[in-house]
Amino acid sequence: MRILIVDDDHSLSAQLRQMLENQRYTVETASDGQGALDKLFDAPFDLVLLDIMMPRIDGWTVLKEIRQADIKTPVLMLTAKGDVTDKIRGLDLGADDYLAKPFSFDELMARVRALLRRSGGQATTVLEARGLLLDTVSRDVTSQGRPVTLTPREFSILEFLLYNKNRVVSRFSLAEHVWGDDFDPFNMSNFMDVHIKNLRQKIGDTDGAAVIRTVRGVGYIVRD
Repeated sequence: MRILIVDDDHSLSAQLRQMLENQRYTVETASDGQGALDKLFDAPFDLVLLDIMMPRIDGWTVLKEIRQADIKTPVLMLTAKGDVTDKIRGLDLGADDYLAKPFSFDELMARVRALLRRSGGQATTVLEARGLLLDTVSRDVTSQGRPVTLTPREFSILEFLLYNKNRVVSRFSLAEHVWGDDFDPFNMSNFMDVHIKNLRQKIGDTDGAAVIRTVRGVGYIVRD
């Protein structure tokens, strides 16, 4: 399952990411509200951990915009503001839970599990297209029933393409998702081609019935 952490406290964000990844969640981060909105409108998540006080766009605005866009992803507000008025405001805007800093990591994990259970949390566990299955929790991949072993980056590429099934994904969006801030488009432009080629070979993607198709000058699409 995919969780988005939105917090401008880089130290806390890194701690939360490590803790959640240790529990085999797939985690992405954003350090401000605009970055959060970009990610939330680009791909689905199963849960959002959302801080309130952030630069550019605050957590209230992020929450309001995604609910207006009918994005029903559960949101757990994480904030230094423990005032009851703030809690009521967050819940009124569509937050599902509220946890004031500082908090216990054990309590946070309990709330994460509760929200995922409450929301069903299974909708995006297994991604599928034309006999290709990817389990986001166990990280198992099969193609026509045959187990496929992928590197972490190959898995991330395939997962992102499957999440965006039937939509064209730009090379830049895919690179940003897989490599994050480490991606240099000038010096690493061939990295994507190499990884896509290796991925296609492993899943048995043939030209006549390719699952991953190249959209010239734009990026890639998984069409089902």
